[in-house]
Amino acid sequence: MPDPNAKRLLWYIFAGSKGGSNRIKIIELLMERPYNVNQLAEALGLDYKAIRHHITVLEKNNLITRQGEKYGVLYFISNYLEANAEAFIDIISKIKKR
Repeated sequence: MPDPNAKRLLWYIFAGSKGGSNRIKIIELLMERPYNVNQLAEALGLDYKAIRHHITVLEKNNLITRQGEKYGVLYFISNYLEANAEAFIDIISKIKKR
């Protein structure tokens, strides 16, 4: 069930803080399939440490989850984000129009 406060969180994570555009790209990739940090860094052309930082922010805010251990960790979008996907899509469409 969608969270009525989700839009506020999503606006903050993707538009109200530095690095939001990279977080959007990470989520868009994870909506297609799971990735590990190295795969995300390669796909986005970003530094491994930058991806780790964004992953930490997304995990802390319950937007992604992990499966596996150490170097075999794969990241997926969370059930919370799946339930609020409509809000996410609405927000990124407004951000990209800017």
